[in-house]
Amino acid sequence: MDRKAFIKYISALLLFGLNGIVASHIPLNSYEIVFLRTLIGSILLIVLFLLGKGKFHIKTYKKDTIFIVLSGIAMGTSWMFLYEAYQQIGVSLSSLLYYCGPVIVMILSPIIFREKLTAPKLLGFATVLVGIFLVNGNAVGNSNPWGLFCGTMSAVMYFFMVTLNKQSKNISGMENSVIQLVVSFLTVAVFTGIKQGFIINVPASAWGWILILGILNTGIGCYLYFSPLAKLPVQTVAVCGYLEPLSAVVFAALLLGEKMTVIQIVGAVCIIGGAMIGELIKTKRA
Repeated sequence: MDRKAFIKYISALLLFGLNGIVASHIPLNSYEIVFLRTLIGSILLIVLFLLGKGKFHIKTYKKDTIFIVLSGIAMGTSWMFLYEAYQQIGVSLSSLLYYCGPVIVMILSPIIFREKLTAPKLLGFATVLVGIFLVNGNAVGNSNPWGLFCGTMSAVMYFFMVTLNKQSKNISGMENSVIQLVVSFLTVAVFTGIKQGFIINVPASAWGWILILGILNTGIGCYLYFSPLAKLPVQTVAVCGYLEPLSAVVFAALLLGEKMTVIQIVGAVCIIGGAMIGELIKTKRA
């Protein structure tokens, strides 16, 4: 496995783990937050791409472009569902439902990508699932139908986002990230325009947080996330993806003063251990 690609992917997950904390300081509704973060992130990636004298290969690799565009639509839709779920049923249960997405990826990867579902991967994945339920289990009693639907749909869209992007073999790196995020922004923009128009009243005190969310967590985060996907096994992407909700819990404890229970700590250990089992056993046998 490409070590540099793996480090990029893990870095992106840690950045995404801060999304909930940053967003909690922004007094806007879910789709307004996603609209602004994708707009700012898109502008940043386009500028960096042009400064680096990057060239688009949309006409050369039309099939790859179609897959990335569809993946971008799925990403924008997934984020809107996720942020709506945050507001309806809270971060814990929303995260639990959202990360059913990797479950779908894991189950279908042998069929879609013809990747062998090894015993270490299955063991690691099962351990991760146990950890997720221990960390978020206190929220399972929620019965908000709309919130549960949004959380579930965010997972379904996550599945399409990852699997569609993995189909692009010739367009990768910054170019892939730019197309992905711009299409995501356009998707959210269409929804926002239909929903309320493009007039968003943003308090002056919120702009700093919005810029952090857009530039760091979205622009740079998306580059670090999507650029290495083609070089990583889809099952590694699925299992290690659980580091994002884990980091969200840890950051909340460190930065917001939220305390972790003993059960949550055990769950965190399960998530870390499960995410590493497949790679560690594979390395040891090699």
